[in-house]
Amino acid sequence: MDTETHLLAPISAHWYPAADTLNGPLAAAFARLSEQDFRQRSHCVDGRFENLYLDAGRLPGLTELLRFAGDTAAARLGLGAAKLRCGFWLNAMPPGSRTSRHSHEENDELLSGVYYVTAPAASGDLCFADGPFEVRVTPEPGLMLLFPPSLKHWVEPHRGAGLRLSVAFNFGNR
Repeated sequence: MDTETHLLAPISAHWYPAADTLNGPLAAAFARLSEQDFRQRSHCVDGRFENLYLDAGRLPGLTELLRFAGDTAAARLGLGAAKLRCGFWLNAMPPGSRTSRHSHEENDELLSGVYYVTAPAASGDLCFADGPFEVRVTPEPGLMLLFPPSLKHWVEPHRGAGLRLSVAFNFGNR
């Protein structure tokens, strides 16, 4: 008999206070980007790149959002924000898209997270697997989740209408 103990890994939810003024302009600016605006794209699943990388200054308010995420991550980790490095990317999911099951522990990360810019109804829950447990979170614009990088997660198929746009990030030691 397996005697291994499974505990739910800590997932914390935070609301970005400036979400009402950030999300609309950020989504509109994202819609105007072309393929050439991204310095890198990775993780091609079903013909769609899951990770889109660009400079934070390309989208209005993104630098301030990343500062909020970094401050929140630092507080959760009990570190000064200046001690953390932040890597980030965008995930743009049109209807029919999903993300593969994965974790973020490849670069000695301390904490991972996601912030929802747009999240139409039925755009796919974020699912976490921790041992025999599964936790599901329905995305909402303005919601930021922080979680351990080793926690396996994926996004269910987007069955709604419109773009599901999120900013994902990893925090590690500077």
